[in-house]
Amino acid sequence: MKTFHTLLKTLTVFALMLLFGLPAAAQSVLSKLVPDVEVGQLVEGAEAFGSTHQDIPAIQILKDGKQIGWAFVTSDFVSTTGYSGKPIHTMVAVDNAAQVIGVQLVKHSEPIVLIGIPDAKVRALVANYRGLDLVAEAESGGTAHQLDIISGATVTIMVIDDSIIRAGIKVARQLGLGGLAVEEQGTGPQFEIDPGAEAAADWMTLEGDGTLRRLSLDVGQINAAFAAMDDPRAAKRALTEAPETTFIEMQAALVSHPAIARVLLGDAVAENLEDWLEEGEHAIAIFGRGLYSFKGSGYVRGGIFDRIVLIQNDVSVRFRDRLHKRINTIAAEGAPVFNESDMFKIPADSGFDPTQPFRIQLLVQRDVAAIERVFTTFDLGYQLPAKYLRSIAPPPAPAVPAGVVEVTTQTEADAHQALWKRIWAAKTTEIIVLAIMLTLLTGVFFFQSLATRNERVFFWFRIGFLTVTLVYLGWYANAQLSVVNLMALFGSLVSGFSWQAFLLDPMTFILWFAVAAALLFWGRGAYCGWLCPFGALQELLNRVAKALRIPQWTLPWGLHERLWPLKYMIFLGLFGVSLTSIEQAERLAEVEPFKTAIILNFVRAWPFVVYAVGLLVAGLFVERFFCRYLCPLGAALAIPARLRMFDWLKRYKECGNPCQTCAHQCPVQAIHPTGEINPNECINCLHCQVLYQSTTTCPVVIKKMNRRAKVGAVPDLGRTAAIAGHPNLQKDQPVN
Repeated sequence: MKTFHTLLKTLTVFALMLLFGLPAAAQSVLSKLVPDVEVGQLVEGAEAFGSTHQDIPAIQILKDGKQIGWAFVTSDFVSTTGYSGKPIHTMVAVDNAAQVIGVQLVKHSEPIVLIGIPDAKVRALVANYRGLDLVAEAESGGTAHQLDIISGATVTIMVIDDSIIRAGIKVARQLGLGGLAVEEQGTGPQFEIDPGAEAAADWMTLEGDGTLRRLSLDVGQINAAFAAMDDPRAAKRALTEAPETTFIEMQAALVSHPAIARVLLGDAVAENLEDWLEEGEHAIAIFGRGLYSFKGSGYVRGGIFDRIVLIQNDVSVRFRDRLHKRINTIAAEGAPVFNESDMFKIPADSGFDPTQPFRIQLLVQRDVAAIERVFTTFDLGYQLPAKYLRSIAPPPAPAVPAGVVEVTTQTEADAHQALWKRIWAAKTTEIIVLAIMLTLLTGVFFFQSLATRNERVFFWFRIGFLTVTLVYLGWYANAQLSVVNLMALFGSLVSGFSWQAFLLDPMTFILWFAVAAALLFWGRGAYCGWLCPFGALQELLNRVAKALRIPQWTLPWGLHERLWPLKYMIFLGLFGVSLTSIEQAERLAEVEPFKTAIILNFVRAWPFVVYAVGLLVAGLFVERFFCRYLCPLGAALAIPARLRMFDWLKRYKECGNPCQTCAHQCPVQAIHPTGEINPNECINCLHCQVLYQSTTTCPVVIKKMNRRAKVGAVPDLGRTAAIAGHPNLQKDQPVN
C-alpha cells in the first residue's frame, strides 16, 4: 500500500509538471523581447541597447556610446487587450524631450491581423507614430494626434494606439522626460460614492446638475472635421443633409449609483442592476439619437463595440457584448425619445474609479473608397457630481518601530496576485458552473455501472452534457483548450515559467488541472469525449445527421488503423516547429479549427471557415472525423495518458471472440476486432458500458438471462409434482 501511495504521488507530481511546469520568477515583457529586436530598426542610427532602468522596465538606447533615449514595451505598463484577449506587445522608444523616436510591433496574437491583413501593413502604420509628442498628448488627454485606421482591423489598431499613448505618457512621467512630472496619488481628499444621495426626478434637472452629460454633433461639425483631415477624399464624401441636422446626440450617466439608476431606469430595473453588478463593478448608461449609431453593428459580428471606449487616465475599457444590456424604458420624467439606450458594465479589475473624471471616446468613420475608411474621434467628458459623493478619511498609518525602514511599494508579485484574484472573483459564476460539470462528470465515471444502466436516460444525459459543453464552455466562456497552450507552456518552461500567466485565465487553468488529474485515472477521453467544445459540436451534428438518415461510413479496419498515426505526426511536427519559432507553430496550429468554430464563431476569412465547415461535413458521415485522424491536441494528451493507473471499462471474455457488437457500435472505432479497447483512441463515451449491461443487445447478457430463466423454471416444476403427490400439502407450505 505504501508503494502504491508513493507511485500515486510521483505520477501526480509528474503530470502537474508536464502540464504546468515549475514556478519561477516573473519577468518583464521587455527582458523577453529585447533579444528579438534590432535596435537600428527601432531607432534610426542607434547602435546598441544599454542598461535597464533600476526601477521600471525601460532600457537605454545608445548612439556613439551616449544615451539618446529609452525603450519600453507597452504591455509592461498597460493591460489593454485586443480581440485575442491577449496583450499586443509594441516596443516604443522615446527621447529626453518625450518625443517618440521609434515604434515597432514586436508580438501579438490578433486573429484579425494574423489572417487577411498583411502584417507589414500594420507594422507600417505603427511606425508612423515616430515624432509623436507625448507632452502634447498628456496635456490633451491623448487626443492631440490623428488616429489612422486600417479597414477591417479597427479594434486592433485602436488598442495599439491606446497602448502607445497611455504607456508612453506613463513612462515619460516616471522618467521625468519632457518636463513631465509623476502625478502624486492619494495626497488630496479622498471620496467614495454616497449611496444615500438623492437624484432629481426629471430629465431636464438631471442634465442641468451634471448627472447626465451630453455630446451633441451636427452634420456641419462632422463635415468640417473630416475636411480638416489630410486625406482629401474625406471632404469629397461629405454628408448631404442640412448642416444643422443632428448627426448624433449622445448622453451618458453613471447608473451604478443607486439613486441615478432608480430615476433613469425605474425601481425594478435598478434592483436587477444590483444583481448584475458584482462587487467592485460599475455601469454607465448611454443614450443616443441622430444619423449615427454609437453601437454600430460590429459587436454583432465580433462581440465588441468598436465605436466607443471609456478612458480614465491610464485606464481604458472597451465593451464587449457580455458587458452590455439594453434599456427598454427610460423612467425619468420628460426624457427625450432615443434611438438607442444601453447599459455597459465596467469590470472590477479595470482600475476604474467612479469618483474621478472620465470620458467616453466616440469613433466616427467615413467611407472614402470601396473598402477604405477614415476615422476621427470626439469625447464626451463625465464627472460624477459632488452631491453623489462623500469624503473619506485616509486610514491611519501603522506605527513603525524605531530603527525599521518602512516599505510601501507593492511588489510585482503582489500586483500580479491581486490581479488574478480579481479576475477569478469576476468569473465566479463561470467557475461554479464548470466545477459542477466536473463534479458531475467525475461521479459518472466513478459510478459508471449505475450511470449506464438505463440506456435511454444515459443517452439524453450525454446529449445534454455535450450541449452545455458546446454552448456554455465553448461559445460563451471560450474555454476551448488547444495544442497552442501546450506549445506556449513548453516555451515558458524554456524562457522562465510564471504561474500568473495561467492564473489570469481561470477557466483554462481549471480545465488543464482537471485534464492532468483525468489523465492519471481515465486517460484523454475525459476531456476529448466530454469537455471539448469542438468535439461536442461534431458529435451533436452527427446525431442530427443520423436522425436525418444521412448514411454513416465505416472505414475498413486496416485503413482506419493506418489513419490513426496522422494526428501524432501533426503534433510532433508542430512541436518541432515550436522549438525554433513559437509564432510559426501557432500559425500552423490552424490545423485545429477551434479558433474558427468556437472562439470566433465562424466570423473569419473564408478559407478558415471553409476548412472548419469541411471537417464538420466530414463528421456527418464519419463520426468525430477530426478527433479520430487529425487532432494534434488529442494526440498530445494520449501520450501522457499511457500513465493512467486504472482500467475502468469492463469487458467479457467473449468480447471480440466471437462477439463484435461493441466493436461495431463504438462511435470512434476504438475497439479492436480482437476485443481490446485502444486507450489512445477511446473518448470514454461509455457506450460500450451501456452495451455491457444491455438485456436486448449484448449476447453475453442475453445468454445469462436465458440460463437463469431456465434454472428458475426447474423449482417450479418440482413444486407442482410434489404438491400433486401430497394432497395434504398446502400451496403456501415449503416442499422438503
